[in-house]
Amino acid sequence: MSNNANSAARSSDVTITSSHGGEIRGTLRIPAQGDPGAVVVIHPATAVPERLYAGFAEYLAQEGFATLSYDYRGTGRSGLPKDHRSLRMRDWMDQDVPDTAEWAATAFPDLSRFAIGHSVGGHALMLGSGVEGLRGMVSVASHAGVTESIPSVTERAKVWLILRVAGPVAARVLGYIPGRKLGLGEDIPAAAMLEWGGWSRKPGYFFDDPTMNAAYRAAQVTGPVLSIGFSDDPWATPQQIEAITDRLTSADVERRTYSPVDFGVASIGHMGFFRRSQRAGLWPEVVAWLRDRQSER
Repeated sequence: MSNNANSAARSSDVTITSSHGGEIRGTLRIPAQGDPGAVVVIHPATAVPERLYAGFAEYLAQEGFATLSYDYRGTGRSGLPKDHRSLRMRDWMDQDVPDTAEWAATAFPDLSRFAIGHSVGGHALMLGSGVEGLRGMVSVASHAGVTESIPSVTERAKVWLILRVAGPVAARVLGYIPGRKLGLGEDIPAAAMLEWGGWSRKPGYFFDDPTMNAAYRAAQVTGPVLSIGFSDDPWATPQQIEAITDRLTSADVERRTYSPVDFGVASIGHMGFFRRSQRAGLWPEVVAWLRDRQSER
């Protein structure tokens, strides 16, 4: 366990043995002084490395939350994508997310538990993966990723090219997607890319995939949900966010859409919530929501 005096949080590496093979590598952060009052698991977006979440995780620890961030199997520190080429996007959602949630529940059995899901991490939560025993969950920029719904013609063409041409070709030839070279972020397993591309063609995204049983699963989710989006996100438009949250018919859903001007920044977009520039702006909004749910009886 290392102690960074500047961050007022202690961190340690975590290795979780997946119940489906392989290891999930992550980082646990806890307050430098005193015991945590609750625990939060941050479930990442596709092709986004754990390091993007480091600043926010440190902030949560400073605010009294034990916080676990991690990489999905086949990404970042959790193994090479080529060695996990058969991992699908649904395997991250239905295996890695519950495995990390179970680890947190076991490590902190007496604490209130929360989850924050970014993009596909939020999809998992809103389909009921890893939600047992949660006091609340926050989805950040989690939307139905239908390519045809992207407002910008240029961005739509870029995504179409990656998901339907370059990605599938690389998946079949290399066994993984060179996400860094394609501008996606981290390299990812072939099967995850192929499943993602398939969903992106469907008007209802994974709700139109009968093997996902997504509509039923979403309708079973209960409890408080905070769904956050951003006015300058090129992908997660309010309509596409609500294409998922509207399916949460048994949950108490609060929808918020923030604009960069609200916090005096030039942009937020799909990734910006987790950048350190939001420490004084967006991050306190989420902490306040978590504390309100923590205090409810």
